[in-house]
Amino acid sequence: MELKPGLSALVTGGASGIGKALCLALAAKGIFVTIVDFSEEKGKEVASLVEIENSKFHQNLGFPSAIFVKCDVTSLNLNLAFEKHVSTYGGLDICINNAGIANTALFWKDQTDGTKTWKHTINVNLVAVIDCTRLAIKSMQALQKPGVIINMGSSAGLYPMYIDPIYSATKGGVVMFTRSLAPYRRQGIRVNVLCPEFVQTEMGEKAGAKYITLLGGYVQMENVVKGAFDLIMDESRAGSCLWITNRRGMEYWPGPAEEAKYLVLSSSSSRRKISFRAPLGAQLPQSFEKVVVHKLTHNFRDATHIVRTPLKLPIESGHVLLKIIYAGVNASDVNFSSGRYFLGNKKDLSSLLPFDAGFEAVGIIAAVGDSVSNLEVGTPAAIMVYGGYAEFMTVPSKHILPIGRPDPEVVAMLTSGLTASIALEKVGQMESGQVVLVTAAAGGTGQFAVQLAKLAGNKVVATCGGKEKARLLKDLGVDRVIDYKTEDIKTVLKNEFPKGVDIVYESVGGDMFDMCLNALAIRGRLIVIGMISQYQGEHGWKPKNYPGLVEKLLTKSQSVAGFFLPQYSYLWKEHLARQFDLYSSGKLKVAIDPKRFLGLHSVPDAVEHLHSGRSSGKVVVCIDSTFEQQMAKL
Repeated sequence: MELKPGLSALVTGGASGIGKALCLALAAKGIFVTIVDFSEEKGKEVASLVEIENSKFHQNLGFPSAIFVKCDVTSLNLNLAFEKHVSTYGGLDICINNAGIANTALFWKDQTDGTKTWKHTINVNLVAVIDCTRLAIKSMQALQKPGVIINMGSSAGLYPMYIDPIYSATKGGVVMFTRSLAPYRRQGIRVNVLCPEFVQTEMGEKAGAKYITLLGGYVQMENVVKGAFDLIMDESRAGSCLWITNRRGMEYWPGPAEEAKYLVLSSSSSRRKISFRAPLGAQLPQSFEKVVVHKLTHNFRDATHIVRTPLKLPIESGHVLLKIIYAGVNASDVNFSSGRYFLGNKKDLSSLLPFDAGFEAVGIIAAVGDSVSNLEVGTPAAIMVYGGYAEFMTVPSKHILPIGRPDPEVVAMLTSGLTASIALEKVGQMESGQVVLVTAAAGGTGQFAVQLAKLAGNKVVATCGGKEKARLLKDLGVDRVIDYKTEDIKTVLKNEFPKGVDIVYESVGGDMFDMCLNALAIRGRLIVIGMISQYQGEHGWKPKNYPGLVEKLLTKSQSVAGFFLPQYSYLWKEHLARQFDLYSSGKLKVAIDPKRFLGLHSVPDAVEHLHSGRSSGKVVVCIDSTFEQQMAKL
């Protein structure tokens, strides 16, 4: 939602502290405000200040630009406050449930029945928030207009607060209550929760200077206001919890790693993913073509040729025959064709020739062997084993990854998408509120890295070469795109990110690696997923020396870690399902390079196109264009 003049907001607890700051910040945008508070003196004062701010935007309105309603949020009069707001402004765009109190007596020393102490705290901090949220939703539904509700939580709702367990319990309840309301986004109503640590307000100052010092000082009020505005304006946020501290800045909680621990796909969801069945020809061919490596060289065109081989039927027990429709192209195809991924000297490796090329593909199960009971003919599936550049593949059933549809976008989710997803989570230990730099970001894997980093609540910086690639990255939500054809990467990083970046997702190597290493923040992590700039040349990939690397890492407690996808195969299914869910829900976009490559004969062209630097998005080869046309009609 864009914060613009003429919108209206209702703020509980708006007469002082955070509530007052939010009322004035909204008024500075020309927004009409209803202040709900128990203090009449302070409430009227804030209403006057809001009217002064609003006079800069509105004149001769015929109605007040600010209303004060004296109300205890635990009373029945709360309903009247919402009715007065809607009747005055014709609707409710924003509701901020800010009213809250600390417990007035230590829980373990309280000898009363709690009516005026801990029970009252629960009523104000939790029950009233639930009631205010209910009334706000009811108001927005009645007018069938979109709206945003911000509930004021606290860091005490994310981790134990030993000095006031009742307060901690109420704020924890607000957090989980709010996060459970995410489905209301389908009605155009977004409910989010803001969880700052201590702010220097009348209530915040009761915590004591020593405790505040341990936390790194008070959180600045402007950061709280910014957090609230971010939750209002970001249309992707529903049921989101924004945590604000001085130690870590702003980050969304929980991070993707924590969330993955408890999110379970329903059985109906799993069935839905494999419910699609594709038609197949009644008869399988007697032979098929595939691309094989017959000579060890980094020049993929020279290293490979197409051969025809018999299709052995029936299928071996425990195996599956996959008819391939799309195959993915990867920078490492040239390393594979030169034997880099096999152990031994060149003479020993020559004995392995010829071997099948291609890392990844999607298609349709064409036949199954005995003892395969969990897979059916016609089921779309993906594979990530050697031999993807072929018309058919026979693989053990354990290597089959069932998918929703055999589309090129799913190919992109395999090597490229899985590398980004697993590397950022497991190696980069990505959380929220960080600065993430992605190199070669408009490529097959970079496009996933930037989006996953944004979805996790981070600021994303991305490098690319060319206007089209820069436009793609901006469309994907990148905060700062550095086009190295028009800007100097080193200068931009030094001037705009003087404290450095927290995570680097690096695939270029060479000089780019050096620049990224120098741009790392204290405790920063650099993930090496490739070094495409070093795959070129007459002799291919040559090792480089990095003098002073250990000293650099030691000085700033930094780390550099490599990532090789096959060594994380146990996570493939989990992360592929997660990506497909994000893609299906519209949260994840998948860019396919616009240049079309049809048939196995185009594979060398596709590999060279990827290494030319002209590609944008995932480079894919359509192995069977006839089947592609048939799928398009479906």
